[in-house]
Amino acid sequence: MIGMIMFLAALFMLMLGFPVAFTFGGVALFFGVFAEGMDLFAFMPYRIMSVMQNTVLMAVPLFIFMGVVLQRTKLAEQLLTSMGRLFGGLPGGLAISTILVGALLAASTGVVGASVVAMGLISLPVMLAHKYDKRLATGTICAAGTLGQIVPPSIILIILGDVLGLPVGDLFKAAVGPGVVLIGLYIAYILIMTRFRPETAPAMPEDDSISRKKEIMNALLAIIPPLALIVIVLGSIFTGIATPTESSALGGVGAIILAMVYRQFSFQMVWDASKDTVKVTAMVFAILIGATAFSMVFSYTGGDYLLEDWMLQLPGEKWGFIILAMLVILVLGFFIDFVEISFIIVPILAPVAEAMGINMLWFAILIAMNLQTSFLTPPFGFSLFYLKGVAPPQVRTVDIYKGVLPFILLQILVLALIVIFPEWFGMSSSY
Repeated sequence: MIGMIMFLAALFMLMLGFPVAFTFGGVALFFGVFAEGMDLFAFMPYRIMSVMQNTVLMAVPLFIFMGVVLQRTKLAEQLLTSMGRLFGGLPGGLAISTILVGALLAASTGVVGASVVAMGLISLPVMLAHKYDKRLATGTICAAGTLGQIVPPSIILIILGDVLGLPVGDLFKAAVGPGVVLIGLYIAYILIMTRFRPETAPAMPEDDSISRKKEIMNALLAIIPPLALIVIVLGSIFTGIATPTESSALGGVGAIILAMVYRQFSFQMVWDASKDTVKVTAMVFAILIGATAFSMVFSYTGGDYLLEDWMLQLPGEKWGFIILAMLVILVLGFFIDFVEISFIIVPILAPVAEAMGINMLWFAILIAMNLQTSFLTPPFGFSLFYLKGVAPPQVRTVDIYKGVLPFILLQILVLALIVIFPEWFGMSSSY
């Protein structure tokens, strides 16, 4: 039972607010010494070295760099301005344009925090000025900003590919369908909402100072550069021309070129983007190293075998396990981050899934869709805090909490559709 006790101890310390990497590392050290002594950690340097030499994980800092550079090119501002004018004349048009811009930012930058903050600073004041319901406006921005978790190239898909031993390119391909369906449901919800309650998202008045043709041209000019980068990065992966790691380097170069196109390039910008990339990457790898120590001690004390035996005896067999696993990840997402869940919970669940003959690609997409929900679920959803930090004073935290609830339900709906009808998304639930 030592493994289960250390697992509960780690969760308790996380909820108290201790740093994630040090929590996992510290708990592993304490229980490891208690169970075996310091000799248990003799192989830790080799485990850390294998993490540092992992070519799949090399894509993480490169995609982060691409996203940070694009964040500094004012790409979001240009997209939101152009798309807002294009769709603003429709009821709910500003909300629809926010969803579409969120999808483009997800596929080009993948940085959730940057997307939410950018749209919160630009789109939220405009929606509030045009009498949008605060709940609809804030919920739309948070939901659109978190699309970077499921729409490739997603950092979480790269991490899951490494943890589950799956080709990242296959995960990217498999995530396209669920991502498109989710975007479509978001837009459908807004259209239905404005159809029955038009006062929640009134149309913008026509701008006679610019022709419709000019608006369309401006929108195309704003969309084409990031769209070209998306096609190059994802297209090179899907066609087999480049590996995800190679395409991430291509994306970094493409981001620099786009910065030049938008006349935002400077060596100071590259330096600042590099520093931000190092900070985020260091956080991810510190958690990974702490999680590696935790997993080693957990396995040594027999916690993985105990958990596997218990889960294999669940009623409903495979489906009982899937339902329980998704519920556990969903509930943990209320309190801890997707990185911790990926490095701690997923390695525990993976052997059970393999023993039951579950298709690991399908299982990974289920986890990715579930983890996206963790960015929206109160009380610790990161997107909620990002938006609250830049929202006007009249937008209360409770408005944001209420606003994201319909979008959380839509994400759970897509998760259920992938579980029940995997063939709709080109997948199978078993080998």
